[in-house]
Amino acid sequence: MKKVLIIINTSKNESLSLSRQIADYLKTKNIDCDFLSFDGCAEDKPFKDYDFVITLGGDGTVLYAARNCVEYDVPVFPVNLGQFGFMASVQPNEWQQCLEAFLEGNAPFQKRSMIKASLYRQDKLESQQLALNDIVISAKHTARTVAMDLLFDSDHLCKLKSDGVIISTPTGSTAYSASAGGPIVDPVLDALVMTPINSFSLSSRPIVLRPDGTLTINIQPCRTKEIRMLADGLEPVKLMEGDKIQIKLIEKKVKLICCTQEKFFNALRSKLNWRGEPYA
Repeated sequence: MKKVLIIINTSKNESLSLSRQIADYLKTKNIDCDFLSFDGCAEDKPFKDYDFVITLGGDGTVLYAARNCVEYDVPVFPVNLGQFGFMASVQPNEWQQCLEAFLEGNAPFQKRSMIKASLYRQDKLESQQLALNDIVISAKHTARTVAMDLLFDSDHLCKLKSDGVIISTPTGSTAYSASAGGPIVDPVLDALVMTPINSFSLSSRPIVLRPDGTLTINIQPCRTKEIRMLADGLEPVKLMEGDKIQIKLIEKKVKLICCTQEKFFNALRSKLNWRGEPYA
């Protein structure tokens, strides 16, 4: 290990001082540090020149790092300064212990699947979006329905008339998908989770799809003209009638250091109040 990038979430007061502590520690290990300030809407830039990346923030900071690390197999060491910590699972009081274990090759880790959405307009590729959590297609304004035709590989899956649809990874199943009634999925599984948002039909239910297929969403004629697609909640991409969006898992996975099954279950219980018994 020779060079590391520390991403400082500027909305977290303790992130700057913690970054200095971590940098001082890494210097004793002869590891050079670069710093990047992250305000929640920074442009993506590949982190191919680093041995690993440290994030000081919440899960949103991890999402940013993952998009820029996955292509180059750069591990992410996620320190949690946010609210949930489903991905940023290293707590501030344990960073040194976990970091030392990682540098010695003894730290646990998980590999998480990511998805890519390819937008085609009149059979021409317009844009591609990468996400660790989810791809969301919806009307720009609330209480506006979107008409969509969904296929999985070449087979017709369903027609949807709803506020939108969420296509999430297992990692993203605890985010927007869960709030829309989707299932919680073990984050180390490979799968696509399709969750309708406020469907016009009571029979429209979430579905978990196998990982090696392609989900195609065709935007159908409807009265709602302002439709958009968001990847991990980033800058929306405008959609039009006739647009085709293909969503699939990418081959590479992002490596999250010190993320474990135990920490995931702890976050479910402590952050989402998930339990198998009533409160006392």
